[in-house]
Amino acid sequence: MKKVWGMYFSGTGTTEKVVKRIANTLGEKLGVERENIDFTSKSAREKEYIFSKEDIVVFGVPVIAGRVPNLLLKFLDTIRGEGALAVPIVLFGNRNYDDALIELRDILLKDGFFVVGAGAFVGEHSFSRELGKGRPDREDLEIADILAEKVIENMENKKYLSEKLYVKGESPYRWYYQPRDSKGNPIDIRKVKPKTNMELCNNCGLCVELCPLGSIEKERVDVVSGICMKCCACIKKCPQGAKYFDDKNFIYHKEELELEYSRRAKVEIFY
Repeated sequence: MKKVWGMYFSGTGTTEKVVKRIANTLGEKLGVERENIDFTSKSAREKEYIFSKEDIVVFGVPVIAGRVPNLLLKFLDTIRGEGALAVPIVLFGNRNYDDALIELRDILLKDGFFVVGAGAFVGEHSFSRELGKGRPDREDLEIADILAEKVIENMENKKYLSEKLYVKGESPYRWYYQPRDSKGNPIDIRKVKPKTNMELCNNCGLCVELCPLGSIEKERVDVVSGICMKCCACIKKCPQGAKYFDDKNFIYHKEELELEYSRRAKVEIFY
């Protein structure tokens, strides 16, 4: 093994934090070079990524509605493992990761990787500042270190060559998690987009740069002309606090999640 890669999609930085911790720990213990690939931006997903048998890739994505974000699937299918090792990581917002980890594992196997460890970690929910607040925290990152150590053990025994790594989840995968209103009826928030308080906005353009789908207009930052995946990078990273959601169903869903899932969700690792 000659190189450890940390590769991630991370709108608000939580997935990035976990992936980098595991990749850095692996690199230090193995005594090899480390490098990161942040494919959060649209332009980064237009590049070609090919690895080799001398690489190990810690690969992280956020969980959206209990699955790997469907807007990333086309890109994920283009990555070529070429016999590299992989550690799939999913980051969920204190509710559940459902079938996201097993789905990511399967994607990486299909891409030509050998999976030597995996983990579902907790971070602050993209919609909320209360769900998973402060996570991943010190305790979570210590578990990330344990996973790195177990990965090295698996690299030495090479069990991954003959056995598919078990991770929690169902196959076929369950349908995407469905938000519901106060009467229990399904609600669709896919077309909901953030608004901009132009009295607070100073047109710095940061939200345009942050949007992973390139959906915010450069000349009019209050216009979201494309798809919004609800990563909330534009809201949480706006220095003026000018971005917000006002859709009543979206707000109800956020508040319902905060009430129902206020407990400390557990990190789960597999090796």
